[in-house]
Amino acid sequence: MLSDVATRRAWLVALALVLACAPLRAQSADLPPERWTIVQCGSVLLVPGQPVRGETTLVIHEGLIAEVLDGLVAPEAVMAGKSGEREVVDLRTAFVLPGLIDAHVHLTHEYSADARLRRVTEDDADAALRGSVYARKTLEAGFTSVRDLGGGPATFALRDAIASGMIPGPRMIVAGRAITPTGGHGDISNGYRDDLFDAPGAYEGVADGPYEARKAVRAQVKRGADVIKLTATGGVLSNTNAGTDIQFKEDELLEIVSTAHMLGRKVAAHAHGAQGVNAALKAGVDSIEHGTFLDAESLKLFAATGAWYVPTVIAGKTVEEHAKQPGFFPPNVAEKARLVGPQIQDALRRALAGGVKIAFGTDAGVFPHGENAREFQYMVEAGMTPMDAIRSATLGSATLLGIDKEVGTLEVGKHADLVATRKNPLVDITELGRPVFVMRGGSVYKRE
Repeated sequence: MLSDVATRRAWLVALALVLACAPLRAQSADLPPERWTIVQCGSVLLVPGQPVRGETTLVIHEGLIAEVLDGLVAPEAVMAGKSGEREVVDLRTAFVLPGLIDAHVHLTHEYSADARLRRVTEDDADAALRGSVYARKTLEAGFTSVRDLGGGPATFALRDAIASGMIPGPRMIVAGRAITPTGGHGDISNGYRDDLFDAPGAYEGVADGPYEARKAVRAQVKRGADVIKLTATGGVLSNTNAGTDIQFKEDELLEIVSTAHMLGRKVAAHAHGAQGVNAALKAGVDSIEHGTFLDAESLKLFAATGAWYVPTVIAGKTVEEHAKQPGFFPPNVAEKARLVGPQIQDALRRALAGGVKIAFGTDAGVFPHGENAREFQYMVEAGMTPMDAIRSATLGSATLLGIDKEVGTLEVGKHADLVATRKNPLVDITELGRPVFVMRGGSVYKRE
């Protein structure tokens, strides 16, 4: 027989267990039901580079691809043994492919004739609000992931708001401010009176010498950068006449890249002139953006280092057209636009001939957001097959961004990021500019 003390103790333990379990039972009753989406596809490109499949059923559970089934499987059969809410998406007359990925955008900015004035009349709050609009346009255009390569604090806020589900937009990999020398492409004070801005420093990405370069990289990482961007050469839209070739010394480039890699960040190098392209590749960057004047040595360095090339042909075409409009650009900018614009598509042709790995990127913000898919047409004109162009914007860009285990193909376990077009884009690549359905992470953002 238990003593009175032991009995009371046993009852207290039992009561504690009951009280402890009661909230759990109540909480479980309040949990939302499991969410299932059944997507019935007429044609689907599960893995770009592999053959297109005919009728296929994609089963999505809690935002991830759970099953890929042959044929148009009845919803009742799919849900056998499963519990929760279901939604059926009918894409039986559409062509389905993985969500597109743009590896070079600027979501908090869009260039216009008054861009220089807006630089001194708007602030980060304006940039964040504009960015929320541009993010939605980008997502509805079929781009479910992007890499933002240059922006202020608003880019981090935008990334986090999208990730939390607060606002719609693509998954974002963010660089923050580009690392640039004083007066280089990326120095936001170029072309303005000295008294309008404090001297830019590490948090604005401006750095001279290896030690300042190291500090600037660390400052961007401190702010939340997922990737580091550096401006290895001058650029078109910076209001300076410093040209479009190399602007960092070797020790500066090496310090930027080694510090970024030490901190687990890849490095994207803006580069037009061949000398700057080659110096950046020798320093170990992970990608070259634009690459307008790449040469035979560049092709050898791409092969030796395994770096990716992000062409951004549409950006070159855009600035070339704007340069024809009197007064649209300041004289320094117009001169560089006329030099770079006509050459950038040919750089892609040379890269293709040299076997360079190509990732899709547009420099959206130089042209209006949401028009990203126009790049596909320029890529095909330069010699890429439609399949290779699509692969560059799915598995290729996903691999460059380091998210290929999560997105880039429609395989079990990956995020349910998918796009649908009415017709087959492998026959007409311009179909990618007319998506009729967009899903990111299992949530539908466009349906026509």
